[in-house]
Amino acid sequence: MNSLSAARRKLSGSVRAAVVHNGNQGARAFSSSSMTVDNPFTGEVCAEIPLLSSEEVKGLSVKSKSVQKEWSKVPLEKRLEVCRSFMQYFLDNKETVATEISNQMGKPLSQAIGEISGLEERCSAFIDLAPKALEDIVLDESADRVGVFERTIRREPVGTVMTLAPWNYPLLTAVNSVIPAILAGNTVLLSHGPRAPLCSYQFEKAFEAAGYPGLVLPFNSDFDTVQQSIRSDIVDFVSFTGSVQTGRQVYETVGANTFVDATLELGGNDAGYVAADCDLEAAVGTMVDGSFYNAGQSCCGIERVFVHESVYEDFVAGAQKLIGEYQLGDPMEAETTLGPMARPDAVAGLASMVEDAKAKGGEVLIGGNATSVNGKGRFFEPTLIVGCSSNMEVMREETFGPILAVQKVSSPEEAIVGMNDTNYGLTASVFTTDKGLAEKMASELEVGTVFMNRADYLDPYLPWQGRKDTGKGLSLSQFGFDAFTNLKNLHFKLKTA
Repeated sequence: MNSLSAARRKLSGSVRAAVVHNGNQGARAFSSSSMTVDNPFTGEVCAEIPLLSSEEVKGLSVKSKSVQKEWSKVPLEKRLEVCRSFMQYFLDNKETVATEISNQMGKPLSQAIGEISGLEERCSAFIDLAPKALEDIVLDESADRVGVFERTIRREPVGTVMTLAPWNYPLLTAVNSVIPAILAGNTVLLSHGPRAPLCSYQFEKAFEAAGYPGLVLPFNSDFDTVQQSIRSDIVDFVSFTGSVQTGRQVYETVGANTFVDATLELGGNDAGYVAADCDLEAAVGTMVDGSFYNAGQSCCGIERVFVHESVYEDFVAGAQKLIGEYQLGDPMEAETTLGPMARPDAVAGLASMVEDAKAKGGEVLIGGNATSVNGKGRFFEPTLIVGCSSNMEVMREETFGPILAVQKVSSPEEAIVGMNDTNYGLTASVFTTDKGLAEKMASELEVGTVFMNRADYLDPYLPWQGRKDTGKGLSLSQFGFDAFTNLKNLHFKLKTA
């Protein structure tokens, strides 16, 4: 079996991992170059990963395409069974996988375990949706054509998919493309990039445990190599989740020398409106949790809140109280509710945005500073900024950190203007007891999803997509299979006389 193997050993209290595919030669310890991943809390190296060359990535593609030819012939019922086994692998190895995630990107262990529950939910939904989403469409014929003509629209796999997944929710974001692609008969080359690379290998192991090695082949390369690989036309589709800047580069690369397509799930600057008639306690709790969960490192996290003037003071007081209760600390400790920032450069960027808000009239009621816990970790204090306006960076750009910016408004109409005043359009939340108000605002908000009385949640039965710079295409729901299939028409004339 020509699969990826993993070599791990304890090193200064952390795990150093180095794995590489090498064609028919099996596995070797290191490629010609490698990258290290530091634990955001301890600062120690938790993984060392080989970076593959373009030739090595091409070799993976050859293997993946060979596996795909056979996998495409496997009946859907068997594919469903394999994906159930994939899901069970993560449930059976929950603590190991969750610990690995926390060590790489810093989220509290309890939240990493919660991500595995989310993986189960999404896998289950895709398995439920697949039979209908992938079935043939047989067109009706008029009475005089019945038995003479037969027209069918069939869905066929695109081939080999390259999934470039982010680190913030490394399981959930990858599942969004990997599982529908696999169920549709494709294979996947999977890369999680520099902050959670070990997760790609867990996907491979899960399918190996299900008895089908090679359905997902992990790889890590520098971005130039990724671009070169895409330009070399070695994959049939690209699924990217990440920043707008990198997404643009990926899209330009996809279109440079190939006619393959891509989905791009990019940034967010999601906003909420707190109406005068809302359940204030629910609004405060949901907005704060939606802002600070995973240290704010979420594309659909709440970053801006527009609060009706009649409940503004009470909202701010309630939010400040809840924010002050967050416990910074070791992600492995049960009492920790806010972990360190995953990226080394994140803290400086957040501090700059806070200073910009202060210079433009914003008031920091709590937080606003870089910090550590007993000398460890690259933390940023959970931060509440009030008196915000549209000219501030925290109101216009994606913070991707534990900052909640609040602006007072006098009407829903004023809130709509502010909520739309951004280059992003992923989700928006409306807190009100008036369904009519929520529906009216939904028709005017330039986003892919409008929530009423909730936030920061992906329902796997609803298509996940956005507007503006938030990206291109969609994932989840029955429509999430479309990107990974090509349509083929069967136009048969059964009788010629």
